Amino acid sequence: MLPAHILLFVVAAPFVTALIAASFPATARNAEAWLSGILSLVLLGISIALYPQIADGGVIRHEIEWLPSLGLNLIFRMDGFAWLFCVMITGIGFLVVLYTRYYMSPKDPVPRFFAFLLAFMGAMLGLVTAGNIIQLAIFWELTSVISFLLIGYWYHRSDARDGARMALIVTATGGLALFAGLLVIGQIVGSYDLDVILASGDTIRDHSLYTVALVLMLLGAMTKSAQFPFQFWLPHAMAAPTPVSAYLHSATMVKAGVFLLVRFWPVMAGTDAWFWIVTFAGLITLMIGAYAALFQRDLKGLLAYSTISHLGLITTLLGMSSPLALVAAVFHIANHATFKASLFMAAGIIDHETGTRDIRRLSGLYRFMPFTATLAMIASAAMAGVPLLNGFLSKEMFFTETAEYDPNIFVNLALPVGATIAGMFSVAYSLRFVHGVFFGPPPEGLDKEPHEPPALMRRPIELLVLICLAVGIIPGITIGPYLAAAVTSVLGDDVPYYSLSVWHGFNLPLIMSIVALVGGVLLYLALFRYLASGQDGTPLLHRFRGQRIFEKVLVTVTWRWARALNTWLGTRRLQPQLLIIVALAILAGAVPLWNRIGAVAMPVTAFDPVFALMWGVGGACALAAAYQAKFHRFAALILLGGAGLVTCMTFVWFSAPDLALTQLVVEIATTVLILLGLRWLPQRLPTLSIDAQARDRFRRYRDMIVAAIAGIGLALMSYLIMTRPAVDGIASFFLDNAYSQGGGTNVVNVMLVDFRAFDTFGEIAVLGVVALTVFALLRRFRPAAESLGKTQQQLAQNAFDESRPERNPGDTVAAYLLVPSQIMQWLFPVIIVVAVYLFMRGHDLPGGGFVGGLTMSIAFILQYMAGGTRWVEDRLRILPVIWIGSGLGIALLTGVGSWLFGYPFLTTYFQYAEIPWIGRVPLATALIFDLGVFLLVVGSTVLILIALAHQSVRSPRVSRAARRKAAPVAEDGGAR
Repeated sequence: MLPAHILLFVVAAPFVTALIAASFPATARNAEAWLSGILSLVLLGISIALYPQIADGGVIRHEIEWLPSLGLNLIFRMDGFAWLFCVMITGIGFLVVLYTRYYMSPKDPVPRFFAFLLAFMGAMLGLVTAGNIIQLAIFWELTSVISFLLIGYWYHRSDARDGARMALIVTATGGLALFAGLLVIGQIVGSYDLDVILASGDTIRDHSLYTVALVLMLLGAMTKSAQFPFQFWLPHAMAAPTPVSAYLHSATMVKAGVFLLVRFWPVMAGTDAWFWIVTFAGLITLMIGAYAALFQRDLKGLLAYSTISHLGLITTLLGMSSPLALVAAVFHIANHATFKASLFMAAGIIDHETGTRDIRRLSGLYRFMPFTATLAMIASAAMAGVPLLNGFLSKEMFFTETAEYDPNIFVNLALPVGATIAGMFSVAYSLRFVHGVFFGPPPEGLDKEPHEPPALMRRPIELLVLICLAVGIIPGITIGPYLAAAVTSVLGDDVPYYSLSVWHGFNLPLIMSIVALVGGVLLYLALFRYLASGQDGTPLLHRFRGQRIFEKVLVTVTWRWARALNTWLGTRRLQPQLLIIVALAILAGAVPLWNRIGAVAMPVTAFDPVFALMWGVGGACALAAAYQAKFHRFAALILLGGAGLVTCMTFVWFSAPDLALTQLVVEIATTVLILLGLRWLPQRLPTLSIDAQARDRFRRYRDMIVAAIAGIGLALMSYLIMTRPAVDGIASFFLDNAYSQGGGTNVVNVMLVDFRAFDTFGEIAVLGVVALTVFALLRRFRPAAESLGKTQQQLAQNAFDESRPERNPGDTVAAYLLVPSQIMQWLFPVIIVVAVYLFMRGHDLPGGGFVGGLTMSIAFILQYMAGGTRWVEDRLRILPVIWIGSGLGIALLTGVGSWLFGYPFLTTYFQYAEIPWIGRVPLATALIFDLGVFLLVVGSTVLILIALAHQSVRSPRVSRAARRKAAPVAEDGGAR
């Protein structure tokens, strides 16, 4: 018996292997195929080995505590239904990997393909084994993103880019609706645990929000499984390589929607809303897909529309709310995966060996590739529902359910008639696939001479066709136990009696099958001349193209509405954007402030003239900075720093040393960085008219009023919060538990690295992204360098003269500021020691990783100011991106490490240690997390410094002589 935590390996291994595959050289081919194939086989073996544990309705469950207080834990759960999908995902995934090895061209970047394919396999495995619905939603959106990369793999083709974009927009939008619906379901039940939700069917169906949750969830499922009216995106995904199409259309991407419907069938089905929406959306999709498939000229297009039709069949069955219909739906999910994957692979072989997929150019291929033709004919017969093949059995069950009597006359006629007509078209387009490609005269004018593919390329089709035959002939032995396990996991004790016998006697479903088979043959013969003429478009439906509607909606939203909104709100200037943000913040805070706090009496505290004088200085600096910004940016920056220092002194006044220390180092670092950024700002445009002066004056007064309102409001809220008595506040909790649970006496730091460490992790991740974004934005835009040889006085004049903002990146800021550079260099080791000191004391005294990191960043900034870019390049080999990555990695591993000991993510452990010659020292794992914060802050600040100052940090792999011969500034700005 395998342990439950093996499920974590099943989900995580494909992602890790994808990273390894992506690191292989582009010229490699066999290595990625071997790596991907071995992993797929290992995961398939694990899935098969887990079958005894889920065979009789068992559930394998592995839970990792993440945020247990919010009910957000990582839960990996496998029952019979999830097991069936795991086997399909890994089994067909292995066959696709083998097929890909021979399909892809040596010119294709194969490592990237296998990396995407493995990542997609991991996303699907995570989706079907998710035991937490929020976790399910995350993997759901991950499948949309990775499928976008797979569909657009040949991004040099416009159809691939358009198809990938369409698939992403439709499925990701549905995913957002699904996420909202899952949140509603979690709110109804009071838990996000899937097991709890599956046991709360009556609670969900009787709730007033049931309809809202149902519609949102169905939007997610129907967009993913291409159900009406969202079926238009799937045919355009055919621009992907054929292995991608075979995988996405058989066992993964499009099956996710019907997987979701089956998964939530016990708690959402059984209502009128479910029946009418799901059943008739599925029936319409079934008929539209079958009809459109018959008139396609592209083999993959024919198979794409047939996939839409069969997904509609499954959806129709699930909408009937009948246990027998659910059995048939699960059965057809498995059957469709086998014959559809084999047909896509056969279509890929035909394209690979002939150079075309156009049915009008293909004929008589049976004499050139008899083995492939035989396999394709058997798979097509399974798709058409021919007896003794697996498709016949599940389609018979479908006909049986549609033929059941319903008191509603419309339903009683629409379901069986619609099912029979769709069956006829299914036979007709299967005949067209076989007859149009493999029979008739020899093809002419092909790009390649048709021939059989390599034997190993054909092996996946042979195995899948063998499964189609085995299931169709002896279903009770081949699929029976596994179908029973899957159905039992969904229905529990309510599993009805069903038979997988090939012969059930002469009954109405058999008559419907005969009518579908005979009628399909006659339909194909009747339309043979029309189909052979090669006319473009689908009759009756060519005017109702979903792509056209999608593009019109996309143009309306992204061009017309966005352009109008940009005209109204957009501007190239920063001030109007800030005005909008601040005004919205005022409106958002005014109502709750008035309703909740406005009526509270404000106590009056004693007047302190020293404090008032200090604030008077700060207010004067702020007003002067706003005034000087119109005339002299550098003076405004200095005054702004004065206001910041007053804020720092205010924190000291109110006994907040941590905030004061942070404010101080932030002021130092940001002042220098903003000073470097001043030269990026455009020169001010002179005012040309009296009217323009009046408008400018009005704008400034308006901005001053809005800023005053925002500042007074924020000050009012702060004053009320600090002076009103605390009732059940959170302050007492942190004060009481900082040492006992966090191991530190500095409550602020313990909050940041322990109690709210997850928030801190998100904040440092944002800081790293901001630094990378600043560097990416500025790397290709460089101010023109002035000539060398200027005197120090000229450089200083240029530093403060806005009319000449350009400066040579090699000159030193120390020259501008007239500060001795040697003193700055001497301060470097001193500041480093101070930074380490602040970092080490942070858990018990004011300090910590953020303050320590900023302090060390100031040391690097001083070296730039002292020696300029060349001194820093030669002496300080800083690799800021590595610092950022290391910081994030250490912080993440600290949280993951707590899982190894059975604790929630980022749980802190602390203990006292006896260190020789030092004594008893408190140690906490939060210190390691704080180290990650320290490294990331240093890396981010230095990277922004490089972006603004255009430093070119030397790479050890490039010699100094070679760099001197190269351009003064590398394309990437020198950051590594």
